[in-house]
Amino acid sequence: MSAIEVNNISKSYGQVKALDDVSFTVGKGEVFGLIGPDGAGKTSMFRILCSLLLPDAGTASVDGFDVVKQMREVRCRVGYMPGRFSLYQDLTVRENLEFFATLFGTTVEEGYDSIRAIYSQIERFGNRKAGALSGGMKQKLALSCALVHSPSVLFLDEPTTGVDPVSRKEFWEMLSTLKERDITIVASTPYLDEVRCCERVAFLDHGKVRGIDTPSVILDRFKDIFNPPGLTKAAGAQAATPTSQPENIIEVEHLVKSFGSFHAVDDISFAVKRGEIFGFLGANGAGKTTAMHMLTGLNQPTSGTGTVCGFDIRTQHEQIKRHIGYMSQRFSLYEDLTVAENIRLFAGIYGMSDADIKRKTGELLQRLQFTEHRDTLVKSLPLGWKQKLAFSVSIFHEPGVVFLDEPTGGVDPATRRQFWELIYDAAERGITVFVTTHYMDEAEYCDRISIMVDGKISALGTPAELKQRFNQPDMDHVFTYLARQATRSSD
Repeated sequence: MSAIEVNNISKSYGQVKALDDVSFTVGKGEVFGLIGPDGAGKTSMFRILCSLLLPDAGTASVDGFDVVKQMREVRCRVGYMPGRFSLYQDLTVRENLEFFATLFGTTVEEGYDSIRAIYSQIERFGNRKAGALSGGMKQKLALSCALVHSPSVLFLDEPTTGVDPVSRKEFWEMLSTLKERDITIVASTPYLDEVRCCERVAFLDHGKVRGIDTPSVILDRFKDIFNPPGLTKAAGAQAATPTSQPENIIEVEHLVKSFGSFHAVDDISFAVKRGEIFGFLGANGAGKTTAMHMLTGLNQPTSGTGTVCGFDIRTQHEQIKRHIGYMSQRFSLYEDLTVAENIRLFAGIYGMSDADIKRKTGELLQRLQFTEHRDTLVKSLPLGWKQKLAFSVSIFHEPGVVFLDEPTGGVDPATRRQFWELIYDAAERGITVFVTTHYMDEAEYCDRISIMVDGKISALGTPAELKQRFNQPDMDHVFTYLARQATRSSD
């Protein structure tokens, strides 16, 4: 019996065809993956199946109800976790749950049995605002809100983006308990280990279904997209240190950041060499974002010392900000400005002269092959192009070090590989790259890695050294081995 039937669905936005004659079925109680590169049409399909978007052509049904003609019945039967954080940041855990229960005409008490296994893990934080939760805790709350009305079909649009590997594994373990209750699950994800958790997957590309089969068959058939060849850094590619400059671009000694009695960062020491690609890893709540905020001059340490580009992190915040670059997953560019306007804005912030901005803008546009898109609004660019531009803007002023905070979250493997080619190029030019990531294949690309657990650095070394030290086959296993030793909650 089919829980979902999609017949010849098409959807366009102006000249862009997001979905082009798409058809597939999902069996009752099946875990079904909807996968593909960025912009393939996955989110449009989710929104149509949840009756939030009207198709231009074709029909679709959920639990036998038409998504256009029987919207009310469909909405009573589906749970939906969109790609972006679906909760209200300024409401508490309990208030969010009560709000979503009210939307579906029920109460938390009536739906508690449906969410008991998941919500019980965060119930003690009921009075904490959702915005103050870690990624793993937000996941559990969002899933509880999607399940509180006991839906028969659950739609998950990249629900684990920005979440560490251990929390992702726990999330999919929770989903396996839902399957035991015969709940149909349709999920999209850029993580290959999560793709393999599905029973079948449909591969969408440019709005068309290019294949439907088991994960192993699809991942093998389209391995050029899902498993591109790895990167190899040329021997001796790391830039030489000028004799007039110190070897280390970052030096940290006994750094501590406390919030009351809680030590978010608890006595860490390390150094990063000029031109090095340094991976700064840790589970959600381990303290790496707090540490990065201190290194970039956004926060003050409670104790300890540190320098970035030779400037003291305690007293020379403004000098640090002028000599570093920064790129985050959530915000990097202004969508309503053109490509050239974004470059000029950020170059001006970094104090570059008008003459240098004009000269280097032309060089950058030519190098990225963006010359014809100089006056194109950023919001109309493909995600991969936005990434390239955001990174290039962050190092436009040739900083000593660039901080990358999960820059490839939610991005498909082929696009991530292209992004890392830019990172390698920057490192070869002598720019130090300080990067956080939850993709363990990216950890393998770093020269050295530190892994934080409970506010402390539990491991520091090259990927090869760490795999040998902990007797693990890859960095995913190293990370999981260390992160599972955490004693404090990830909230």
